[in-house]
Amino acid sequence: MYTVIKRLEISASHRLSLSYPSKCENLHGHNWVITVYCRSKELNEDGMVIDFTHIKRLIKDKLDHQNLNDVLPFNPTAENIARWVCEQIEPCYKVEVQESFSNMAVYEKD
Repeated sequence: MYTVIKRLEISASHRLSLSYPSKCENLHGHNWVITVYCRSKELNEDGMVIDFTHIKRLIKDKLDHQNLNDVLPFNPTAENIARWVCEQIEPCYKVEVQESFSNMAVYEKD
């Protein structure tokens, strides 16, 4: 089994829609660190699981320097973002989304 890991740094803002009062309902930003894990039993015709540049194009190019509420069709929590990233990349099985030094969400396919 081959595994590749791509770490992306993204600057983006969001506001959360929550069922309780929170300062996170106000527009604010993070310097997100998104770590993408991909694996495959076999390499593609180029000798890769997936090209790192393709991961960057699919994720960073869409999210960096954006208001995530404008580009994602869901409440942009770290958990929802992790799931969305995983769904964008076929060989992806796990994503970590770190929105601050002490806050991280992980999504892993079953």
